[in-house]
Amino acid sequence: MKKLKKTPEFKNEEEERIFWETHDTSDYFDLESAKKVKFPNLKKTTKSISIRLPVDMLEALNAIDVPYQSYIKMILKKELETL
Repeated sequence: MKKLKKTPEFKNEEEERIFWETHDTSDYFDLESAKKVKFPNLKKTTKSISIRLPVDMLEALNAIDVPYQSYIKMILKKELETL
């Protein structure tokens, strides 16, 4: 088993980011004993898209109590789960 290096203390996040961009994590962490973790409350990265809808459909979406973007995401998620 190789001897692991000590992780340095960083002054800020930028310094830490630069460090890890130029160093191999396997020199500092035993990746064989790493455990998988989940971050259930981590907000997913989103990307804006453009979608054209007929005016009457958009008006109907605006009439419901849920913001239309959230409503469309809920419908898409539900449909994707059935694939």
